[in-house]
Amino acid sequence: MGIDLYQRTWFITFVIVIFQYSNGVAGSERAPALFVFGDSLVDVGNNNFLSSIAKSNYFPYGIDFNMQPTGRFSNGKTFVDIIGEMLGVPYPPAFADPNSVGVKILGGMNYASAAAGILDETGQHYGARYSLSRQVVNFESTLDQLRTMMGSNVTNFLAKSIAIMVFGSNDYINNYLMPSIYSSSYTYSPSEFANLLLNHYGRQLLALYSVGLRKFFIAGVGPLGCIPNQRATGQAAPGRCVDYVNQILGTFNQGIKSLVEQLNNRPGAIFVYGNTYGAVGDILNDPSTYGFSVVDKGCCGIGRNQGQITCLPFAYPCPDRTQYVFWDAFHPTQAVNSILARRAFYGPPLDSYPINIQQMTLFN
Repeated sequence: MGIDLYQRTWFITFVIVIFQYSNGVAGSERAPALFVFGDSLVDVGNNNFLSSIAKSNYFPYGIDFNMQPTGRFSNGKTFVDIIGEMLGVPYPPAFADPNSVGVKILGGMNYASAAAGILDETGQHYGARYSLSRQVVNFESTLDQLRTMMGSNVTNFLAKSIAIMVFGSNDYINNYLMPSIYSSSYTYSPSEFANLLLNHYGRQLLALYSVGLRKFFIAGVGPLGCIPNQRATGQAAPGRCVDYVNQILGTFNQGIKSLVEQLNNRPGAIFVYGNTYGAVGDILNDPSTYGFSVVDKGCCGIGRNQGQITCLPFAYPCPDRTQYVFWDAFHPTQAVNSILARRAFYGPPLDSYPINIQQMTLFN
């Protein structure tokens, strides 16, 4: 499958055109389920059930999501909410929610946890969270339930399902770039730290593959030096991103792409790298083209760049969220999430390598 995946990309594109023509509309074959692993960028409420200060279960979070907070760190939908809509699957429920049992898990599950990282210690100053390794263990408990419900059909179900992985941001923001709490920046050079993350990441991806998942979309880390939280540190001139922070992410993102190439050599595997850094960079470099006018401050937050203190309960957010790239000190708006989702789903190899999510669904 590894070599074929690259050689047959042109063929899959051709198949999509025929598929769309024959159906009269653009669309994709429906994946049976979506399994989401990650951090606050894709958390849908797991941290609501944990002893953590990293929570967003209060207004104005969710102001554009039926006017109610759910635990999503956004004004509206997350990246995976929109991907799920494109796939035609219901929003995967939060694993930690005690109601996430029975038929509710047949469309997948969301294990993402705010402050979580690839490394177990990342984000520990926020309290409880599901790290990457814990999320893999949690998935295995879901798998036990699925086996009970589906029997031998679970193998085919998992092979056709899609796993989305969104990790790495906290390993920098809430570990490497926080030397007052974590020693990692004294112990490792930026490239050494990136390789440490990649080694841990690779092992957990193989663990998920070994229990039956086959289709993975792995998002890279965006330009963290441009988020309001980092701009607010004063390490860069007004209107500028913190270049050092962006530069140290290069080894990690390139490493994810290389890891994808290696993992695609495994039987039946389809691993895809999402170029989050490039997609967000395009928006920041030419915001008006994408409909944005504010790129350097949060819609909801306090202090310099509305990024020194993140969005507090019942704070007044900006009135027009569609004009803002960032919702709070750390997270993008629903408008940005929509762009990222479309590029992951339909984009060329520069956005989604070596194939996009829509193409991924055409492999049985």
